[in-house]
This record gives sequence, C-alpha cells and structure tokens, in this order.
Amino acid sequence: MRIGDFASLVGVSTRTVRYYHQLGLLPEPPRSPNGYREYRLRDAVLLARVRRLTELGLSLDEVRDVAADDQTRDLRDVLTELDADLARQQEEIGARRTRLALLLAEDEPCPDSTVSPDMAAVLRALPAGRSAFAEVDRDLLTVIDAGADPADRAGLAALFRPLVEPEASAAGQALYARLDELADAGPDDPRVAPLAGDLAAYLPAEMAAAMVVSLDTAGNGGWLAALSQELSAAQVATFRLLLALLRQRA
Repeated sequence: MRIGDFASLVGVSTRTVRYYHQLGLLPEPPRSPNGYREYRLRDAVLLARVRRLTELGLSLDEVRDVAADDQTRDLRDVLTELDADLARQQEEIGARRTRLALLLAEDEPCPDSTVSPDMAAVLRALPAGRSAFAEVDRDLLTVIDAGADPADRAGLAALFRPLVEPEASAAGQALYARLDELADAGPDDPRVAPLAGDLAAYLPAEMAAAMVVSLDTAGNGGWLAALSQELSAAQVATFRLLLALLRQRA
C-alpha cells in the first residue's frame, strides 16, 4: 500500500503518518525501487494500535514507550495495563479532590492554594502583619512545601507548629520587625550578630536540625540561595551566621 491508502485504511491523515514516523511511534517500512514507502497489513495494525492508545488518553511519549516495549504483546494485555493505570490515576484524583474539598470548606481562604492543607494551617497562624520579611518567609515556605515529597509534607508542617503558639508568635513578630530594620543595612551592621543569636535561640531544636541537614545533604539547601536573592546584605549575613550557630548546636 502507498501512504495515502495506508492512512485512509486506519482513518488518519498522511501528515499524521509522517509525524508518527518522525517521533518513532511507527517504524519506517521498506521503500520500493522508485522510493515510495510500501506499507503492509502489519504496519496498519501498528498504526491502529497507536491511534487506539491515543484515543484512550495516552500521550504520544507514552504511546512510543508502549510501541517500543510491547510490539510482540497482544493489544488486550496492553489495554489491561492501561486500565490499571487509569484506575490508579482515578484514585489519585479522588484523593486530590478530597483535599480540595477540605480547603474549600474552611471559613477562611487558604493563604496560597498551592500549599498542602497542613502547611496552609501553619501559614494562616504564623505572624505576618506588615512585615516585608514575613512575606518573603511565607513565599519560601510555599515553595518548599510544593517541592517536598507528598509523604513528607505533614512532617514538614509539624516542624513549624511550635512557632504558632501565642508566646512564640509574639516573639516571631518581634524578630520579623528586627529583620525588616536590616533591609538597607550592610553585612557589617552591629545588629547582625545579636539578631542571629536570638534567631538561633528562637528556632525549635527539630527545625534547626532539619535546616542544617538540608544544607549538608547533596542536592538540598536551595532554599538558602533563593532566600539570599530576596534579602539585603545584612539579612543574608544574619542567616549565614545563624546557620553557623545552628551547626555548632548540632
């Protein structure tokens, strides 16, 4: 069969056939002496499989993997595996909708819809006021929560819960204000060292240990680089000294 008849047989365009060849979804058939592709019935079966899988919701990359791994398998086996994958996706979607329902049922809006419910509760309770540094801190926590493994998010939020207690919240508000005062200061400002010491005393032991581990583990510690881009030289110096103090404590 020539490409036009071949495409028509399966119900796709010749452009689609050529695109599938380009992506590696469909092997190139042998060519006749005059250069035309010569398609056989087996090629049509492969093309029909590609079309069926795309209709069932697989991406072209997923179809290519199936085509590479399962050409010798019965299509029913492939579809059985696909059905199992869809069932798992359906379960995950159900869990996500449950989490969304919890957020939508709350009296107050979530501080940021991208965070997990556990972190949302923490952010809602953390002191903020008009502090510029508090806003940076909340943005950073949002990013860290989003990048964490879903199984670890509850534990991550638990590290911050001691800070939302009334006494700790008031102390945190005062520390935010002192950090804000360093917004235009240089790294040698005399307020840096006392503030770093007070921050080290303020942080719960488990949170302090987690901060040190995140910096000392390969591939982690990106939060410090992200934070440094948003802060003044004095604020960066404060956090570098804070981390040095936390390492000594550890």
